[in-house]
Amino acid sequence: MAIHSIILKSELEGNLRLDAEYYQPEYLNLEKRFDSLKTKVIDEISESVISFGAYSLTSYIEWQKSGVPYINVGDIHNGYINLDNVKYISEKVNEILKKSQVKNGQVLLTMAGTIGNAAVAHNFLKIANANQAIAKIKLLSNFSPYYLTAFLNSKYGLLQTQRQIVSSVQSNIFLGTIKQFKVPIFDNKIMESIGDVYKSFLDELENSKLLYQEAEDLLLEELGLKDFESENKFFSIVNLSDVKNANRFDAEYFQGEYNKLNKKISNYKVNKLEYFVKNYSTGFPFKSENYQEIGIPLIRINNIKRGYLDLNDTAYLSENDYQLSPKDTAKTGDIVLSMSGTIGMSAVIPDNISKCSINQRILRITPKEIDKDYFVFLLNSVIGLYQLEQIGTGGVQINISYKDIKNILIPVLPQKTQQKIADLVQKSHEARKKAKELLEEAKQKVENLIENK
Repeated sequence: MAIHSIILKSELEGNLRLDAEYYQPEYLNLEKRFDSLKTKVIDEISESVISFGAYSLTSYIEWQKSGVPYINVGDIHNGYINLDNVKYISEKVNEILKKSQVKNGQVLLTMAGTIGNAAVAHNFLKIANANQAIAKIKLLSNFSPYYLTAFLNSKYGLLQTQRQIVSSVQSNIFLGTIKQFKVPIFDNKIMESIGDVYKSFLDELENSKLLYQEAEDLLLEELGLKDFESENKFFSIVNLSDVKNANRFDAEYFQGEYNKLNKKISNYKVNKLEYFVKNYSTGFPFKSENYQEIGIPLIRINNIKRGYLDLNDTAYLSENDYQLSPKDTAKTGDIVLSMSGTIGMSAVIPDNISKCSINQRILRITPKEIDKDYFVFLLNSVIGLYQLEQIGTGGVQINISYKDIKNILIPVLPQKTQQKIADLVQKSHEARKKAKELLEEAKQKVENLIENK
């Protein structure tokens, strides 16, 4: 059935858009909802709405392994700023890019790429910076950034953002447009209460990270790696026999930090990864035309985060068409590991997913004789990631193969320590789950207010 809207010429006056997408029925219904509410535009409730400044200043950027976090669009999702894979710049460059520095309490909104994701710079005690595709909104002191962010992430906030997207080479929205976004205004106590729920979401998320960090500290202390630091040498001296055994002669493989870590691990009781694998398989290259909105979830590399699955942007396969072999299927308790791109990220298939499909360049492992949460935790720790990084091959895109993965070393800690680490990881997952529920509660409260007025 064709979807259409009938627009009067008078309704076009004052608008700079004549494209049909702008006048879709859902957007016109959004206008009617806002007309029945008290609203203010973002410009009225803000001290400033800025992005990056002079684009030419990006020429000063040089990436570092540590320093000032430089937040990109991909680091803002699910209502928060995720610094797990953030890039870093020097303090000198951060000073040059003064206009794009992130301040505590600002609302960050993505303007290009994945558009419309919003987050609060919550408890930002350290300095940070952000790229040109992120708007930074500093609100007036009497307006809650947490309420605004809850609204922007709600379905009505996202509809407003999506309506204003313009496309050329890359889809984007503009600062001037963002300043004119309408924000529903309710009783201050109500808005504050929604903001408090959103803030609780961020606090619970922080609690999840602290529990995970506690597990990491326990692991590294047990292995004598608590003060482990990467080597900063620009060269390594290796024996010819080492080159022959590794069947590699590229300098990246023999970096000092890898050798240092391997020697530390070898002082402990270890087994090769393959010892803990009951069976394994890799995925299948799916075609996008087979995707559905519901059905069997398809796990792709971007869905695998550090220790958990993020299925917000996943695709699904039809249950009726699902005729894949067992090697293309993962089930509850299996482990998935990325073998390309951001290599080494791994997660356990949770209890609420009985089966899912895995895309190519993902390794599925059914573990044995080891706690699955502890196993994934090790793979995502410096112990697993350094070893997986070392065996990576390729130029533009790094890849690893199971032939190499099966030989990485897995430290065998006492069962009591393994269980303690696994318990901390499980508590971390539970806190993350609770955080997600609080985020949904905050968004739902905003949506209910808008719909019931």
